[in-house]
Amino acid sequence: MAMQDERLRLGRCELGSRLILGTGKYADLDTMTRALEASGTEMVTVALRRVDLRDTSDSGLLGRLARGRYRLLPNTAGCTTAEEAVRTARLAREALDTDLVKLEVIGDPLTLFPDGSATIEAARVLVSEGFTVLPYVLDDPVACLRLQDLGCAAVMPLAAPIGSGLGIRNPCNLRIILEQARVPVIVDAGVGTASDAAVAMELGCQGVLMNTGIAGARDPVRMARAMRLAVEAGRDAFLAGRIPRRLHASSSSPLEGLIE
Repeated sequence: MAMQDERLRLGRCELGSRLILGTGKYADLDTMTRALEASGTEMVTVALRRVDLRDTSDSGLLGRLARGRYRLLPNTAGCTTAEEAVRTARLAREALDTDLVKLEVIGDPLTLFPDGSATIEAARVLVSEGFTVLPYVLDDPVACLRLQDLGCAAVMPLAAPIGSGLGIRNPCNLRIILEQARVPVIVDAGVGTASDAAVAMELGCQGVLMNTGIAGARDPVRMARAMRLAVEAGRDAFLAGRIPRRLHASSSSPLEGLIE
């Protein structure tokens, strides 16, 4: 029998959409607003260190997001140490009244790869303080295992470097992460087009987080709609169960009883 789908659970948070979007890199707020609507997303990330928290007008980012009634996922983007990320997460909880945090501790300014040890260190502190921690991490099965053992609500391995649009570079590592996961696995970073999102979902990932793949597209609104359909199709394909791969042909029609 086909598996029955459920809503995406991230700690106490439940989402109908499995597509989470960033809010940066759009040409303007109007384009961002229309793209978010077209995507069907229910959760959006906010880079706390790059947003004016005092501006809640309709001309500001937070005002636009409030109008769309999205669940905000504060992001510790720009942090390079565990201490800095913890401090930013605490500020986000106080300013936005949420325990959700996308934990991001960058270890290399060129590749923007996360610092695994600093991420684990920050996650340990934040989980102990009651945060719902969603860590951005390399596609490293060991690091993902450590983070889920610490109590993170999900693990978010990258598909490829942030903004690269290269798609999933290491599906084997993702499969290992999925095999050992007891929490949702959400692909974060590197998705360039709809087929990348579909592949992630077909592998069994529970969600996809992206920004540049939509914001940087020639038509962000149309790409947002494509990503929405790709995530839904990939999830349905995973639940339906694909046929086995075969080296040789397998006839679609019975060979017995053919009319002579």
